[in-house]
Amino acid sequence: MNKFYFTIIFCLIFASSVLANEIIGFAKVIDGDTLHIKLDKIRLHGIDAPEKQQKCSKFRTEYNCGLVSKKALTKKINKKIVSCEVQKKKDRYGRFIGICFVGSINLNKWMTRSGYVIAYKRYSKDYIADEEYAKKNKLGLWSGSFLQPEKWRKLN
Repeated sequence: MNKFYFTIIFCLIFASSVLANEIIGFAKVIDGDTLHIKLDKIRLHGIDAPEKQQKCSKFRTEYNCGLVSKKALTKKINKKIVSCEVQKKKDRYGRFIGICFVGSINLNKWMTRSGYVIAYKRYSKDYIADEEYAKKNKLGLWSGSFLQPEKWRKLN
């Protein structure tokens, strides 16, 4: 009986699960729009983050905006359990596409509204209002100048 309970507890704490289109577990942040929960890779739906090596500028000073985006998401998650609602099975890179939460906080929305990522309008209109809020308030990326992540990827 003890082994049974140990197995259940182990699975609940350490393993991610894809149940009813949901992935739950402790997340490792790869960049501002990608997480790993155990063996599952999740691309955050409707947003696009600067790449890890991408530079942006603010007050005529260059900074690594991709790293800033990753650190913001890492800090927001703060070693808490993340739950992701899978939107579609997998993208062409083998990642699930999901809307992810820490408690009741929608991470996709929070990252966009805080200006750490942009709304990925080519795939979704869900976060346009949040991007407009960040632009209007000159938050994150919108406090300086940057190349759209998709354009940066094509050039590099």
